[in-house]
Amino acid sequence: MGADDARRYVIHGGARGVDRLRILGRVVAPTTRALLERAGVGPGMACLDVGCGGGDSTAELARLVAPDGRVVAIDADAAAVDLARRTAAARGLAHVEFRVGLAGEGATAPEFDVGYARFLLTHLRDPAAAVAWMRAHLRPGGVLVLEDIDFRGHFCHPANAAFDRYTALYAAVVQSAGADPFIGPRLPDLLRAAGCEAVAMQVVQPAGFDPDVKVMAAITTEGIAARAAAAGLATRAELASLAEALHAFARDPHSVMSLPRIVQAWGRAPDG
Repeated sequence: MGADDARRYVIHGGARGVDRLRILGRVVAPTTRALLERAGVGPGMACLDVGCGGGDSTAELARLVAPDGRVVAIDADAAAVDLARRTAAARGLAHVEFRVGLAGEGATAPEFDVGYARFLLTHLRDPAAAVAWMRAHLRPGGVLVLEDIDFRGHFCHPANAAFDRYTALYAAVVQSAGADPFIGPRLPDLLRAAGCEAVAMQVVQPAGFDPDVKVMAAITTEGIAARAAAAGLATRAELASLAEALHAFARDPHSVMSLPRIVQAWGRAPDG
């Protein structure tokens, strides 16, 4: 993520953004944990977490590489990094270092066994450059692990006009920033283009009655409101009404809602 990408990030950041990411982190924690374990993340490894947000994925990496490993986590949002740093300190995660920074900036050196990014590439105009930058940080044989969305994969039951409007609006906002809301299926090709071998992928999708899953549509609508209005895609009044309708739909105990499809992909740097 270059400086221009950071300015174009379509969901609000800071403390409000971290609150949203905390909910999302709870939802995807089991599938992220299973992915990292399957990719071979384990004790003693050095990890790079790119686009760490509030540090939820960082904490999972830290748990897996303890007690002798380390995690360096970076994000462009200084407020989020500060919150992540304080949360990690409260959890006693002494083997984690947080930095304010951008993917693609700064010197690279092959010092990590693991590179990881979750829900970052969908916001970048040049995701291939970011993946190549992460790959350049890997030691021979290191693993690069990516998770990102295919926003076409949303569903709900029963049919709901507010939910349909939300999914169309979110995709339009991301595309208006020059990024890709449907990037998930591209992840294997991005890994191969960066020089990774033994590339693999799978798809997961949280869905059901879980309040954390069901509230994501409403709070994401609130998160993109400023950018959607600025891009002329919706009025502030429509966005407020849309968020209210989505909160009401989420509160219905019989409604079913999903997150987007999440593509998980991983590959290895050549051994030498």
